[in-house]
Amino acid sequence: MNGREGELERVQSDPRWFPRGKKRAASVLHRIIPVIREIVRDRRDPSVTAIAKKTRSPFRVLVSTVISARTKDEVTGEASARLFRLAGNPRKMADLKVEEIEKAIFPAGFYRNKARAISRLSRMLISDFKGRVPDEISDLVKLPGVGRKTANLVVTLAFRKPGICVDTHVHRICNRLGVLDTRNPRETEFALREVLDRRHWIEINDLLVMYGQAICTPLSPRCSRCAAADSCARVGVGRSR
Repeated sequence: MNGREGELERVQSDPRWFPRGKKRAASVLHRIIPVIREIVRDRRDPSVTAIAKKTRSPFRVLVSTVISARTKDEVTGEASARLFRLAGNPRKMADLKVEEIEKAIFPAGFYRNKARAISRLSRMLISDFKGRVPDEISDLVKLPGVGRKTANLVVTLAFRKPGICVDTHVHRICNRLGVLDTRNPRETEFALREVLDRRHWIEINDLLVMYGQAICTPLSPRCSRCAAADSCARVGVGRSR
């Protein structure tokens, strides 16, 4: 076991992550997820999910996820569409100049950094992975611009393999509920792996992203309309609607 694996093992067993206990956390999540699913069922899929369903392309899922970081969903969808009209696979993307990628994905947040990462990861896919997007998190995180959130989203959406993608909405809502007490999305991911029913792993990110945009907003959440109100500890909520 290397240092990194040992660290993750220690973190996974940290009881401080579960202030109300693992059984209570599992019970609350199991109860509210079907309710949230029903509430958001008429909302449009997040852009990356829509791309995954439409194209079935791991490469397009990967690149659009890189674009999506700190970027509004509608911007992600439009930027991805412009870029994929120029190049839809690693070889064509690697042939583009970084400036061409920048122009295509602007005004995505940090578009210059993302353009460089997209160019580099395309070349690395060709040199190290025979032009194919790997389906293992351990391989994906070796790619430029790819962290655990992106890797999990690619694994779950593109390959339909078990994984839990944790973005800011998932991290915020799970902690606001009081079922978890974690410091960052990475800790939230490993905590959820211990208490979330495996059948909800793939869908949890989309559900809580849509719910976080519509109801459990970062500021002044709509608690009066929240399906989880009776189970929520409202941690960190000062003002609500």
